[in-house]
Amino acid sequence: MRRTAAAAITLLAACADKPDGVVVGALPAPVTNNAVAFARDGAGRGTLYSFLGLGAGKTSADIASSAYACVEATMICRRIEDVPVAEGRLAAVAASVAGKIYLFGGYTVAADGAEKSTPEVFRFDPATEQYDRVADMPTPVDDSTAIVLFDRYVYLVSGWHDDANVTLTQVYDAQEDRWFRGTDFPGAPVFGQAGGGDRTHLMVMGGVELSLGADGKRNFVASKEAWIGAVAEEAPDKIKWERLPAPPVGPFYRMAASSGLDAIYVAGGGDNPYNYDGVGYDGVRARPSSRVLALDARKKAWRIIGDIPASMDHRGLVAGDEGLYVLGGLGPELDVLNTITRIKAE
Repeated sequence: MRRTAAAAITLLAACADKPDGVVVGALPAPVTNNAVAFARDGAGRGTLYSFLGLGAGKTSADIASSAYACVEATMICRRIEDVPVAEGRLAAVAASVAGKIYLFGGYTVAADGAEKSTPEVFRFDPATEQYDRVADMPTPVDDSTAIVLFDRYVYLVSGWHDDANVTLTQVYDAQEDRWFRGTDFPGAPVFGQAGGGDRTHLMVMGGVELSLGADGKRNFVASKEAWIGAVAEEAPDKIKWERLPAPPVGPFYRMAASSGLDAIYVAGGGDNPYNYDGVGYDGVRARPSSRVLALDARKKAWRIIGDIPASMDHRGLVAGDEGLYVLGGLGPELDVLNTITRIKAE
């Protein structure tokens, strides 16, 4: 094994010269490596959701199946029904499609440290707060991306499958509850990468490459690559990939990424590949970034747009009605956070 709403985002890009993040709320418990999403609850309120992840102890016993809902307008949070799995999950991803939230994969850790990528996909209905199991992933992956295009298709690009990274692009059709293959990822296969999309593009950057040294030892190296893919709605399986310029900071691992109408946003991340406790595979503690970046997909240009309290170990950057949100994560002292940080145009 390898390891022992869109309108608010347009406003953010247009109006904020330096939209620094501020802490605006707290989750019911500290959690990191959690799958996150935004949807409207049964009362029509914009709500931030957190599923699965790792608790404060950062051991295999702290891997959780718990879930939380936080109403954006009030930042009042509560625990909701756990994800219906026998064991908790790390490195799952979530995506909002047509008012529902989909949870993809992740991995389990046994008492002896053995890890297993899981195929399950769940559809969560915010109106009823019930989960339904839908079509499993053809190839189970964890530490992947969940990029939504056309409010229908979810693109899982690269990621880790059991004992190695894959180049697959697996696409889930939420309307038909089926999977199909997209054009393979052309970059070095990675896990823990960031991914986001705009109207017709998806972006993948960072993460960790796996290589073998001359002695046969497995090495984990932060990827400096960033890629953008153009997709047409009438041919969702065809992705025209193109290498992007390197971002102005990084490379980083497990950044929080989000999607928008006119830009793709990335925040935080760790400077050294690590297992789930925040300590690098080389024994050096990872340090989190505070930077927030925006990518103009059409111009293929990066810019630094602000800062957040430094954090890493994220599975997504949530796009709400009033800004972008980072939920939980690992802080500078490798402490598991319960904070909710908002990046908002003032």
